[in-house]
Amino acid sequence: MIAAIGAKTFHSLTAFGRFVTFVWQMLRWLLPGMCQLRTWMRTMPVFYEVGNRTLPVIVITGTFVGLVLAVQSYDQLRAAGFEQRMGVLLSITLVQELGPVLAGVMLAGRVGGALTAELGTMTVTDQISALRVMGADPIRQLVVPRFLACLLLAPLLTFFCDVFGSLAGWFVAVVLKQIPSTPYWFYIADAIETWDVMVGFIKSLAFGGLIGTIACYKGFSCRAGAAGVGRACTESFVASFIVILITDFFIGTFLSGVYRGIYGFKSLL
Repeated sequence: MIAAIGAKTFHSLTAFGRFVTFVWQMLRWLLPGMCQLRTWMRTMPVFYEVGNRTLPVIVITGTFVGLVLAVQSYDQLRAAGFEQRMGVLLSITLVQELGPVLAGVMLAGRVGGALTAELGTMTVTDQISALRVMGADPIRQLVVPRFLACLLLAPLLTFFCDVFGSLAGWFVAVVLKQIPSTPYWFYIADAIETWDVMVGFIKSLAFGGLIGTIACYKGFSCRAGAAGVGRACTESFVASFIVILITDFFIGTFLSGVYRGIYGFKSLL
């Protein structure tokens, strides 16, 4: 039992060391690559994969999450006499918490798995080894464009999730519950601050970067065969999902402390 625990610990530390080395090599090429046109030319097809193909999933998810939140919060807010301000609770929840997390999870499931499968197939078929033989750095050629696409498009996807979630809340409040439209939008505009938008932006940037890094690492380190690629895709999604939740907790706790230290307590209603 002791030997098994030691072997598992050694394996985990070795894998973490390989991941840190992989991240360092990617960051080493990131800043020089951002100043080169050919890097952005390689990134444009990935923009399409990450953005256009993920947007319908984000829109559908954000819409129905907004509908569910509005329906569930209406009765409680009406009992307290705050039904006209239900959009405030809905929008702040979407902007700060649910929007970035939902967009991150959808990005991890839709894009992370695709990137892992693509790079994993290249690893299994020795295409990455062929790049090294030709003198090209596969991290520079393959990883940096995919990391940039996930990093830059995650905030945009989060924005669409927030917008369609708020519109879905408006539909429930105004069309179904007969709340006047003007107070609904007025209270939202009065309550949402630049800080709230910044919190969601910071979280979405962090989630996008983590998803791109984990997906590429799992693709580069997958085992041989179709089973190895499938296992790498599953591990990529699970690891991304767990990291999103952990990162959301720490970023939210830190930024909440910073906000209280600067502005004091903020009333939601």
